[in-house]
Amino acid sequence: MERLIDKTLEDYARAHITALPEALAEIEHYTHAHRPDAAMLSGPIEAALLRLLVLLCPARRVLEIGLFTGYSALAMASALPADGEVLSCEKDPEAIAIAQRFFDRTPYGRKIRIRAGLALDTLEALRGQVFDLVFLDADKENYPIYYDRALPLLRPGGLFVADNTLWSGRVLAPSTPADLGIAAFNRKVQNDPGMDAVLLTVRDGVTVARKKTASA
Repeated sequence: MERLIDKTLEDYARAHITALPEALAEIEHYTHAHRPDAAMLSGPIEAALLRLLVLLCPARRVLEIGLFTGYSALAMASALPADGEVLSCEKDPEAIAIAQRFFDRTPYGRKIRIRAGLALDTLEALRGQVFDLVFLDADKENYPIYYDRALPLLRPGGLFVADNTLWSGRVLAPSTPADLGIAAFNRKVQNDPGMDAVLLTVRDGVTVARKKTASA
């Protein structure tokens, strides 16, 4: 992932967030040391944003599409009430094993349930359930489909959050399936009359959209 903000400014922002659980730093260090795809990690600024959104929602049930090594799931779980839950979808067995090892070492981990397998299958099986917040960070070409499948599960007034929606600038001239998927997702959210949305220039782009209620 290309850097979209000056590193000095990013480090400054990182130094001015509310302290995160220590386990997140451990996941970050381990992921960068052992995974060639470590750039997929959300990072502390986005983790702090996700945690704050969970508190502001306020959320009790969170649906995460794309667990990776568990960084964002743990950040969100740390803001949930005692009876809260993050249900996280992930197809990579190695990533699941890494995440679970960290979850088992922190009290927040008991709030996280992992659904292994293809997220599209899991979303189909979740029909009828209701979530307060959805966080999407999975294969980019399927972003529009994930949106269509997950939106009915989101309660009115709930938040739909998506990572990588600037896609290192490739949304300006999309060509690959991933580029086109992100661009299509961005248009879909923008044109959805049932959502109020903003695309934030945080990290690689974070979209935050609120599902409108009957009165708003």
